[in-house]
Amino acid sequence: MTTIVWFRQDLRVSDNPALKNALDEGKVVPVFIWSPEEEGDWSPGGASKVWLHHSLKSLEKSLKNLGLELVIRKGPALKTLQELQKEIKADKIYWNRRYEPEIVKRDSKIKSELDGAKSFNGSLLFEPWALEKPYKVFTPFYKACLKLGDPKKPLSNPKKGEGPKVKSLKIEELELMPTIHWEKGILKAWNPGEEGALKRMETFEVSEYGDKRDRPDISGVSHLSPHLHFGEVSPRQVWHRFNGKKNTEPFLRQLFWREFGYQILYHHPETPDSPLREEWNHFKWEGSRQDLKKWQQGETGYPIVDAGMKELWETGWMHNRVRMIVGSFLVKDLQISWLEGAKWFWDTLVDADLANNTLGWQWVGGCGADAAPYFRIFNPTLQAEKFDPNGDYVKKWIPELKDLPKSQVHTPWESDTKLDYPKPIVVHDKARKRALELYENLKK
Repeated sequence: MTTIVWFRQDLRVSDNPALKNALDEGKVVPVFIWSPEEEGDWSPGGASKVWLHHSLKSLEKSLKNLGLELVIRKGPALKTLQELQKEIKADKIYWNRRYEPEIVKRDSKIKSELDGAKSFNGSLLFEPWALEKPYKVFTPFYKACLKLGDPKKPLSNPKKGEGPKVKSLKIEELELMPTIHWEKGILKAWNPGEEGALKRMETFEVSEYGDKRDRPDISGVSHLSPHLHFGEVSPRQVWHRFNGKKNTEPFLRQLFWREFGYQILYHHPETPDSPLREEWNHFKWEGSRQDLKKWQQGETGYPIVDAGMKELWETGWMHNRVRMIVGSFLVKDLQISWLEGAKWFWDTLVDADLANNTLGWQWVGGCGADAAPYFRIFNPTLQAEKFDPNGDYVKKWIPELKDLPKSQVHTPWESDTKLDYPKPIVVHDKARKRALELYENLKK
């Protein structure tokens, strides 16, 4: 028996249900198909393509260690799989499920068209339909998930296998690498691939997460988000690596926020483009394209916001606390739609995940799940003083401010020192007042 294993966002060999089942049954042909046009408006962004290139390189190496050759193809998935199935006379086609709206439609069609097609859960602790009803508020969702019991344990390591020789493109022929800076910055900050994911997991001090997670100036978070998005490590591996250890609940809870995002996306497939709370369709955004550009380039005059945007542009990642601050600033202070922020993050984040990118931006915009109070507005200066008390994070990404004392680093406009740094593009107190007026009108 020969089985095609179709890799997508599960770029690993350990705890990979599709691969493990196929190897247990016979010969295997692993294939990755590049078909971004089938993902609609949310095809992979620039930073994600860089990561994908290197993750595929890692997967190729891991599969060789199992005696398998990764096959690379381009084109519509159904047509490509039909051709490959005919070419090698494959009996079955296995893959691990994805949950994005366009992909669900495509995969359902593929499953109905192909003989021997079967899908598995390789991406979530519990699938979106595991609960009796969908939830729009996190806490009851979390409690309901806990009642399901511990997630299944990771699968045992796959055995070595064999398969027929199949013609393949080279990974380089997918042309995933950009012409701009991203590869250098991303590779300096990250090690894409399963090996990098497992190493990151093993070295993470989970017991300190609860105390350090909101501090962008220190290393207190796991940095596992891009590895989870590309499936270089499974959430089951993460859960069972840390469950039962000291002070792990704050971190493991974040795995369920990830699950919550997928549940919202699955049951509300319109949310990447439309607010979950329908009244927000009538909200009139007043922001300008000029202010959007300054936000994107990290030139707002608010150091914590600008530091976050520069970190994002350089490394393809941003600390979660800072994501909330820059998101609030864009939507609440600048009165620019959350969709503009979601699109920019989609193109620049290495962990650009449709479910969680949408959840985060609708949360900060006040128009999505668990968004009460919708009128919460982060004060960027107070947030910076609380979570970057010495200004180390700001000074790292904005060297123009490195000589300011910590009493002025978050309010450089109050300094007498001549600085090559922009003045604030808005006055926060005035912007906050205006935002509250607009939200009150929406409420009425």
